[in-house]
Amino acid sequence: MKVLLDRIPTLLALLRRYPGLVALFGFCSGLASFLLVDRQAHLAKVLGAVLLVSWLWLILENLLRERIARRFGFELPLPLLRYGTQMIHQESLFFVLPFFFITTTWNSGQLLFSGLLTAAALASITDPIYYRWLAPRRWLLLIFHSLTLFAVMLTALPVIFHLSTPESYRIALAVATVLALPSLPGLIGFAGWRRILLLAALPLAMASAGWMARVWVPPATLWLTEVAISDRFDGAQRTPGESLERISPEQMRNGLYAYTSINAPRGLNERIYHVWQHNGEEVDRIALDINGGRKEGYRAWTHKLNFPASPEGRWQVRVVTEAGQMIGALRFDVVAPTAK
Repeated sequence: MKVLLDRIPTLLALLRRYPGLVALFGFCSGLASFLLVDRQAHLAKVLGAVLLVSWLWLILENLLRERIARRFGFELPLPLLRYGTQMIHQESLFFVLPFFFITTTWNSGQLLFSGLLTAAALASITDPIYYRWLAPRRWLLLIFHSLTLFAVMLTALPVIFHLSTPESYRIALAVATVLALPSLPGLIGFAGWRRILLLAALPLAMASAGWMARVWVPPATLWLTEVAISDRFDGAQRTPGESLERISPEQMRNGLYAYTSINAPRGLNERIYHVWQHNGEEVDRIALDINGGRKEGYRAWTHKLNFPASPEGRWQVRVVTEAGQMIGALRFDVVAPTAK
């Protein structure tokens, strides 16, 4: 044990000399995991377990340091522990970023969540921000840790346990809320019965806000590989006709097909919806069940026959999960033919 500890300063010196190594490794491993069929379930599982253990360490840090000092006769230096936590944050955040980057619908509210993750990842590799703002404020560090774990669980649970997107979101939200509890006292500067009531109400408010904000969180393990809006479809080959962006009412006479090929983790069974919207208002919602594991994505389509008497305008087919998280959207315009 002593020999191992003696070598730690050398490793730390190397990492401090090249501070981007951990972040680069995390990003590359996340990108490789995204591209591989099984998406490195073991690595995602390890990251989730490490984050849980490290959270317990953050909570019990002083007590555990004293116990280790009594048991082994040496005291772990606080800078070493802080740097270890920083490396965990770097590896975890840069691991999940490729998943969220590729699955985010950037012209929607999902930009906010992915932007928050990006800011957190950059903060984890910027020492002045991490050590001057995050590390000294335990409550802020715990919130940062909970956000990191939340993102990792959204990525890992569907891959490891084949949980659906709504199930994964509920579990990740519940765990993140529980882990954020120790940080709440640091947010409240007054005492008395009002402090007790606020401490009791804050977890419920956080969980409710997190659930309502789910439409802004990309489903990290579901993404569209091919989409099309067409007036024709080859049922035998399961391929759409020419993808259309501008459609006349005459072309809609036999209905329109919304075709989506959705990539999902192996073993995942998920219910999704094609939500047809006309000028921003929902006019139809059609359920589809998909199965993961196909490299090219699971091919699913809906055929809409009933349209308003005046279908002209902006149309959109939003592809959403059962929890309301948007996987992507197909857009087209219906325009009346110009008079000759």
